[in-house]
Amino acid sequence: MDFDLTDDQQALCGLAERIFGDLASTDRVAEVEATDDRFDRSLWEALAEAGLIGVALPERDGGLGLGMVEACLVLEQQGRRVAPVPLLAVTALGAWPISAHGSDAQRARWLEGITEGSRILTGAWTDPAGADLSQPLTGVAEGAGWRVSGTKVAVPAAGVAEAVVVPVDTDGHRVAIVPIDAEGLTVTLAETTSREIRGALEFDAVRVEPEDLLEGDGDRIAQEVLDRARIGICAMVLGCCEEALTMAATHVSEREQFGRPLSTNQGVAIQAADAAIDTDGIRVTLQQAAWRLDNGLDLSQAVPTAKWWAAEAGQRVVVTTQHLHGGTGADISHPAHRYFLWVLQLADSLGGAGTHLARLGSTILDRAS
Repeated sequence: MDFDLTDDQQALCGLAERIFGDLASTDRVAEVEATDDRFDRSLWEALAEAGLIGVALPERDGGLGLGMVEACLVLEQQGRRVAPVPLLAVTALGAWPISAHGSDAQRARWLEGITEGSRILTGAWTDPAGADLSQPLTGVAEGAGWRVSGTKVAVPAAGVAEAVVVPVDTDGHRVAIVPIDAEGLTVTLAETTSREIRGALEFDAVRVEPEDLLEGDGDRIAQEVLDRARIGICAMVLGCCEEALTMAATHVSEREQFGRPLSTNQGVAIQAADAAIDTDGIRVTLQQAAWRLDNGLDLSQAVPTAKWWAAEAGQRVVVTTQHLHGGTGADISHPAHRYFLWVLQLADSLGGAGTHLARLGSTILDRAS
């Protein structure tokens, strides 16, 4: 693969960098974190105006029709500013499966307003047991439809979304679109490690009609969604690590001890170099996974490899950068701490390092058998 960005990709990256850099300052992020929903609507409107919410959605649905590589460039810039907007929830977990597998009627009903920023959709793909592939809600037939029950946890943007895309067991494993205010659906919001608000969704005999189901096998759709979401998570981790490392490098270059900058200390330089190598490892494995997805290639090794790097190396990077800040790094109000929290949250989202290392080992073993 070619790791060089095209001119269009560089322009897209520059645009995202300017928007996030201008509107998601440290003070602004702290201000939004003090609100009830932790959602920066001004930034969201700016992203919509620039077309960045729909970067990976097809043009027929109001998007730019670009690929996962381009979506990751935008998510990387979000990570660099730890910007509180539900970009991954909308583009990978909610809107994308409807765009890819929804009927004309479903796309017309649910995707209108997505790229303009006036509507938010999310997806409920995480189970309490943390299974590698999201397990469907249990469905019981009733007339032409079903009553589905079960629990989904850590659902992003659950407090601001209009609907949730969720796997269900009806006439086989399928995926359904359920309004967030559906009768029998209870949403319990809670603050997570990253200070983001997520929801636990309890489905108690929620009615699902045949027209609510996406077309196609639910397990296949779930795998596609989870592959995209995990790659997107890796992009956000990359952005967090890049910015955290930049901040640490600035700090140790300016901070003096015994009359010279901390950066001249060999121990400091070695830790920073290791963090830089880890960050490059995240970047390379992420880019490979995104490129393979865009080119229709097998992802069975690429995605768990990228997610393992993001989870394992990502945590090493933010621990190191926080340590290099010395006493200020232990201050939970310092910007460096926010990157630490974000990466810890993202590292375990949709499976942690151990889960994906085991998945990768199983895949290699199966191919060797």
